[in-house]
Amino acid sequence: MSSLNQNEIISILKSEIENYDIKTNVSETGTIIRNSDGIATIYGMENAMYGELVEFETGVRGIVLNLEMKTIGCVLLGTDYGLTEGSKVVRTGKKASVPVSNALIGRVVDALGNPIDGKGPIEAEDYFPIENEAPGVVARKSVNVPLQTGILAIDSMFPIGRGQRELIIGDRQTGKTSIAMDTILNQKGQDVICIYVAIGQKASTVAKIVSTLSKHGAMDYSIVLSASASDLASLQYIAPYSGTAMAEYFMKQGKDVLIVYDDLSKHAVAYRTMSLLLKRPPGREAYPGDVFYLHSRLLERSCRLDDIYGGGSITALPIIETLAGDVSAYIPTNVISITDGQIFLESELFFAGIRPAVNVGLSVSRVGGAAQTKAMKKASGSLRIDLAQFREMEVFTQFSSELDKSTKELLDYGNRLVELLKQPLSKPIQLHEQVILLCVSNNKLMIDIPVQEIKTFRKDLIEYFEDRYPNIIEEINNKKVLTDELVRQIIDATLEFKK
Repeated sequence: MSSLNQNEIISILKSEIENYDIKTNVSETGTIIRNSDGIATIYGMENAMYGELVEFETGVRGIVLNLEMKTIGCVLLGTDYGLTEGSKVVRTGKKASVPVSNALIGRVVDALGNPIDGKGPIEAEDYFPIENEAPGVVARKSVNVPLQTGILAIDSMFPIGRGQRELIIGDRQTGKTSIAMDTILNQKGQDVICIYVAIGQKASTVAKIVSTLSKHGAMDYSIVLSASASDLASLQYIAPYSGTAMAEYFMKQGKDVLIVYDDLSKHAVAYRTMSLLLKRPPGREAYPGDVFYLHSRLLERSCRLDDIYGGGSITALPIIETLAGDVSAYIPTNVISITDGQIFLESELFFAGIRPAVNVGLSVSRVGGAAQTKAMKKASGSLRIDLAQFREMEVFTQFSSELDKSTKELLDYGNRLVELLKQPLSKPIQLHEQVILLCVSNNKLMIDIPVQEIKTFRKDLIEYFEDRYPNIIEEINNKKVLTDELVRQIIDATLEFKK
């Protein structure tokens, strides 16, 4: 009797298992009905979710991006070699995510978090979803801690705070990446983790960036994530989201993170490629209608968290490339409206030897003085207005031969200011140097020095302060306040140096 029961139970279980397979097959597995250009159309899997990971029979994974009546559209995150019509696809039930861990620091990884620097595997501590909801209003805190870029022209006129999103925009070859690189180099010893996301760049360019970072010891606190020009459009599309997921991992630990997206123009192009292949209707400039949301949901994840929520921050420096200085094109206007200010780089200034080629009129920081130390705020004073006046007067006086005394003074002062703001690559300036130089310049102590000697003057002046007046430097660095007494000491020391 017991043996009969056993057989009955086995047969019931068998039929249950067989039927279970039939039930789940419909919703959990599907079949490729069309496969081309890295896009697979899959029949079945009616329970699949938007943004879900699916696995193909070759082991390659894909992300669901189109949900239609009978089929789903899916982008492959790898080669379609070995996949044909009729190949099976399985749901994973997971959102697309990347491995995160402290071991990522100092490494070069691809868009899926796999190491590509030949230094062995990275142990994952956790997995973070690449698409994550941005923190709400309550979880955020106002931006008031400065993030020094080490670039005098930017720190004095367009300060960037921790948790801000400042756009770097300009034509090709105007020094956009250089500004981002200098900012990363300047974070040495500032307890900031830097993530550089290269989207659609040449592999040689990324290699050059990694070697620059290594040379200056910046790889000790940096991660480079590369989806190069030879990678699939799908990988270029998820790269900035993967980078942000890694940044969120460190932000959750209460750390400050700086993330550079280089550049979002190529990101939009990769998304356009995918959308057109997924048969989505094109809109303005052939971009899909949701291209604004593409960048807004990415950049809204950068913020400064309130202390109750961990108190970390993500500062974003998105880069956008314009064509012939056209800031009013579709993608540039979109990203300008999402960010908290922009640094506009101009080819004319760049070719005239004014580097960084920052256009003072069109650049702005919408956080402004809130993200500056008191010392810097006082030292920078009317710098922006002075420069703007000089630019206007320069154009105006091009054709006149005789100039009155005040105009001549304004032009002399302006020329020296422009010379002072020029800065070589990979040479970030520390806070005390910036404050001293601006203080000296504001008090017109450089006006009698020939323009071509400004560079030598400023180098020797800082060395003089470091030798003779370390107390002034110490006070600026520790208290970060510029008192009238301190200004007098700086002026006296400079006059002494000039003698």
